[in-house]
Amino acid sequence: MTDRTISHTAERHAGGINGVLMLLADIALAAGALVLLVRGARNDDPTLIVSALLLLPIAALILGGFYSVQPNQGVAITLFGDYKGTDRRTGLYWIWPWYTRRKISLRVRNVTSETLKVNDRRGNPIEIAANVVWRVSDSAQALFDVDDYASFVNIQIETGLREVARQYAYDHADEGEHTLRDDAEIVGEKLKEDLSARIAVAGVQVDEAHLMHLAYAPEIAGSMLKRQQAEAVISARQKIVHGAVGMVEQALEQLSQRGVVTLDEERKAAMVSNLLVVLCADREAQPVVNTGTLYG
Repeated sequence: MTDRTISHTAERHAGGINGVLMLLADIALAAGALVLLVRGARNDDPTLIVSALLLLPIAALILGGFYSVQPNQGVAITLFGDYKGTDRRTGLYWIWPWYTRRKISLRVRNVTSETLKVNDRRGNPIEIAANVVWRVSDSAQALFDVDDYASFVNIQIETGLREVARQYAYDHADEGEHTLRDDAEIVGEKLKEDLSARIAVAGVQVDEAHLMHLAYAPEIAGSMLKRQQAEAVISARQKIVHGAVGMVEQALEQLSQRGVVTLDEERKAAMVSNLLVVLCADREAQPVVNTGTLYG
């Protein structure tokens, strides 16, 4: 079996000569041909007429060799399918008409992917979309190494986004792990690196990549919202209890230091219980007047 390898095309410089000078020369040539044609017709001189008829096709042929290059644009030049180079100089230029010229934009492009439904690292279905800023860095690779570089980039953006999304959990990852929701910048850099490797064959450079949309899929969004709310309540309760314990400890310490009241262990336990109920309750405490004693 024959091993067939794909050769990569590299951009190199090529271009024509000053187009303004050639345009003036072509105008002069066409004008001279018309003058000869008129004089030959008036004087009935076939030599002048034949000369004019020979010069006019040459002028028309020269006219077909002009091309212009705008800022952040390139013109790839080929001869019978053989790549000769790319002209990035701005302005008007001229080259032999049998050279094929193909323009390509080198401007920055901004693409927002479609919202994709993928599974995160934990297998939860999520919706995700990304915004990618890219541009052509090598015109030869973009034109000759892939079939349609713009379509190729769009497909690779979708593929790269799916791959990166599977490497991270949506949220609540293990300690030290990054998540899609809390570490968007890190995920964007990872997506940029992945895309740069994928589309390098097309001569395309990624300047920026970041997430534009991130949400749980509709079928689990409700249950995930309840889980987030429950975790938020638990976190808040933990902070309340931690603060309440500190306040109770401080109250007992100050009562003891100032000698306001002497409490045995049982009374301290009752006081601690009452203070914790007051401080940790989610509603206002209702005062109760105790006319007896703790021991009946």
